[in-house]
Amino acid sequence: MYDLPCGVFNESYQKDMAVFRTSTHWGLLAAFILMLFLLPLMLADHWIVTINFIGITVIAILGLNIVTGYCGQINVGQAAFMAVGAYTSAILTQKYGFSFWVAFPLAGLVAGFVGMLFGLPSLRLKGFYIAMSSMAAQFILLWVILRPLADLSGGDLGLEVSYISLFGVMFNTNFKSFYIIIPVALVMLFFAKNISRMRVGRAFVAIRDNDLAAEVMGINIFRYKLLAFAISSAYAGIAGSLLVHTVGRASLDYFGFMESVWLLGMLIVGGMGTTMGPIFGTVFIKVLDELIFYLAPVVGSVFPSLSIKLSTSLQPIFFSLIVMLFLIYEPRGWAHRWEIFKNYYRLHPFSY
Repeated sequence: MYDLPCGVFNESYQKDMAVFRTSTHWGLLAAFILMLFLLPLMLADHWIVTINFIGITVIAILGLNIVTGYCGQINVGQAAFMAVGAYTSAILTQKYGFSFWVAFPLAGLVAGFVGMLFGLPSLRLKGFYIAMSSMAAQFILLWVILRPLADLSGGDLGLEVSYISLFGVMFNTNFKSFYIIIPVALVMLFFAKNISRMRVGRAFVAIRDNDLAAEVMGINIFRYKLLAFAISSAYAGIAGSLLVHTVGRASLDYFGFMESVWLLGMLIVGGMGTTMGPIFGTVFIKVLDELIFYLAPVVGSVFPSLSIKLSTSLQPIFFSLIVMLFLIYEPRGWAHRWEIFKNYYRLHPFSY
């Protein structure tokens, strides 16, 4: 299945299918997790906030990758499903007194159910048309939250949300929130990786590659498309729940249409149809965003006439340019480059 270094071989199918197959893999994993959990002790609060948002965004894009990257159904409304999970969690905790640890999984389930409903048109629609359908979900869901559910959601004013509490410890700082967000992101990454390796993941890929051929082979197209939308939206709902309980407020400002576009763009940059793609794309765009934040004042000092609107205009310009360049020169994203590097490492110094 994969090229292995000389002297490394698999003794069973279980070992061949394992994610981490050698002692080196396990050692690198342990070192990475240790380093990750020590990061807040070495970074300023601003960078901890950035990592927290990266963790939440990765969860949302992992879900988007399942429906778009694996199943081939374009979703331009992922932020709206985040809003469903966010407001479900906020309303359950603030209006009905539920604990966060009860509202949190329920937010994912409700978002998954709503996503499945909006996935119904996918049986008849493809390509551009399913993208328009998901875009309609973006605006419909936000309108429902803003108007018919205004008494529960707070309408334009939003809703104050309590912070996460566990064993009497209130996670009301960025430092503390890190140790909730990152473990949840790692667990969701683990599930996403295994979904792609299971029968359901192979069915998603078959539908993406050729849905007619997949149906001829006996795959229930309708069932698996709905399942892809449900899983994707459940991931988004979990990300939305974490977001509002981290910032302490539920507001539609966090879930606009441009947020959905950003999520799709990050997936393209990272690499669709791969587990590492959402991570690479999110980290790359978020770090680039931080660099633009520091670059804008420098450019503004050189061109004073541009300084007023420079910081707000540089971000979409750079983002659009990066996505366009990746679509032209590296459509498979950073994940493809990562695979090339791993293969080079495994085979070096031999060329075969």
